[in-house]
Amino acid sequence: MALDSLHWAWQALIAALLVLGGVFTLVGAVGMLRFPDFFMRLHAPTKATTLGVGGALLASMAYRWASGGLGLQELLITLFLFVTAPVSANLLAKAALHLRLPSRASLPPGHPRP
Repeated sequence: MALDSLHWAWQALIAALLVLGGVFTLVGAVGMLRFPDFFMRLHAPTKATTLGVGGALLASMAYRWASGGLGLQELLITLFLFVTAPVSANLLAKAALHLRLPSRASLPPGHPRP
């Protein structure tokens, strides 16, 4: 079934989810470029993955539902991403702490820098 043969409400929902996913992906890419150190940069790709790709997968799932399908593949991919992105970010942060990578994050007043 072609996208133009769907009801306008489905088309609007799919377009909104694609735009939302694209915006989150763009914000994640800009964050990767703008943040000054590893720990700050680590936040950007995890959000881009979970929210950006998640939006595109939800749009694909909505298209499947509108076409009369189940969208099971998209649901499984979305669940896989939502589970693995935080775990991989946590493991990367632990490895960076183990290697004692420097951080440029500001500390609260009166807190000594290690």
